[in-house]
Amino acid sequence: MPESALKPVFLVDAYSDPVLVRIQGRASFMNSGSLKEFFTEMIRQGKTKLAVDFQQCTSMDSTFLGVLAGAALELKKTASLGSLTLVRVGERNLELIRNLGLHRLAIVDAGNFSLNLGGTAQALSEPMRTEIERTRLVLEAHENLLDADPSNLTKFQDLLAFLRNQLNSS
Repeated sequence: MPESALKPVFLVDAYSDPVLVRIQGRASFMNSGSLKEFFTEMIRQGKTKLAVDFQQCTSMDSTFLGVLAGAALELKKTASLGSLTLVRVGERNLELIRNLGLHRLAIVDAGNFSLNLGGTAQALSEPMRTEIERTRLVLEAHENLLDADPSNLTKFQDLLAFLRNQLNSS
């Protein structure tokens, strides 16, 4: 198996409507920074319809889900007709999405909704980040999860305290 097949990646098509992101492999704090930056740039450019295809997503963590929550919250603030659609989610990922309240912010389609990447699709690359940058990303993502559903505080209060302490002591 080629090495590229093992490495998690986000394939994106910024020119499709909706803007499409296809997850290949694991979506985690290790690779979510580039996705956050991509969403921020798309919203800045006035793109208000974003879709994320989970069909090839093998697993995801709470930081990735917090990045999704942040994009959905920003779309709600900046574009009344904006939407984040999560497609081909699968049972396990759907359970995680519902457990953290993201189904209240995004349109979730667990069926066979089909989106095709266009010829302009490209892979996002994750730059090397300092520990402080990564800590800020993880903290912001988890704060987004609190905005998505305040009951998430009980799930993440220890992590949030730890992350804030890390940032305050650096």
